[in-house]
Amino acid sequence: MGYRGLIEKYRKNLPVSDKTPVISLHEGNTPLLPARNLPDKLGFNGKIYLKFEGMNPTGSFKDRGMTMAVSKAVEDGSKIVICASTGNTSASAAAYAARAGIKCVVLIPEGKIALGKLSQAVMHGAEVLEIDGNFDEALNLVKELSSKYPLTLVNSINPFRIEGQKTAAYEICESLEQSPDYQFMPVGNAGNITAYWKGYKEYNKAAPEKYTLPKMMGFQAAGSAPIVEGHPITNPETIATAIRIGNPASWKTAEEARDESGGVIDKVTDEEILEAYRIVAVTEGVFCEPASASSIAGLIKYIKQGYFKSADPAKIVCILTGHGLKDPDTAVTNAVKPQKVKADIKDIINTIGF
Repeated sequence: MGYRGLIEKYRKNLPVSDKTPVISLHEGNTPLLPARNLPDKLGFNGKIYLKFEGMNPTGSFKDRGMTMAVSKAVEDGSKIVICASTGNTSASAAAYAARAGIKCVVLIPEGKIALGKLSQAVMHGAEVLEIDGNFDEALNLVKELSSKYPLTLVNSINPFRIEGQKTAAYEICESLEQSPDYQFMPVGNAGNITAYWKGYKEYNKAAPEKYTLPKMMGFQAAGSAPIVEGHPITNPETIATAIRIGNPASWKTAEEARDESGGVIDKVTDEEILEAYRIVAVTEGVFCEPASASSIAGLIKYIKQGYFKSADPAKIVCILTGHGLKDPDTAVTNAVKPQKVKADIKDIINTIGF
């Protein structure tokens, strides 16, 4: 039958049994693209790979964790899942709940969600509730609701989410037939850096000579960088809505991933994010959402700082967590406007420079 999703592929490494009803949209198995033009563009001597998680069924990495979270919720007899979301989680939770035939309730922060993501949640039949507060307040509310009522919380504090998301590290190791030297990635609620680190450690434990441990290089948006600043941010602000989170649920485990791997958690500005967003699109043909581009922005920042030694060409994987079509408004707002020309061959040729 071919590929049937990450639970079936990695069943022996996941907390499932024959009694677990697998709720899947055949997520995972996303491309690891060798960058053809980016190394020269950035003046980098090593190899850069792009793990394009935007190719998951709902367009983001969230599907990896959601197939596990919803499958286990159904196994436990749950009829309703609930989450707080800046967008991608809501789209994924709604899709997998629809697939399972159960209800999905989503709390979103007022005016802080990309329309491409909200449209997905609505189309999949979720009950979307907009609160007059930020993501962190929404998360506190769903945590309290799920503790008092028969609602299954499917945010990244659900341990099954981490189990599903760790499979991306498995895929990277399999594709490269080794581990990368560095992994650059966005950090929002911090569950994903936690999950990748878990996956790498499991492969390292199974075959330490083949699969070494990469340095985990995480990047927050400068206006939403609580881990970097060392304290929660009350009113986080960034154009990268997917990582606009002021008090990450997986803060502690993200710091553990950073410290155990010898990596960093740093910040990049919105201007650096938008520049990276444009560069990866025009040099590699890969359209990612703004938050995803924080991984590229972080790499550019560290190349400029001279972090890498030219005599030691590194293998770097940049995680692109979501597809650019998740947030078309940002692309349109920041794109070069179309040129107007006459419906005339000579005018067209003159304009394009022949």
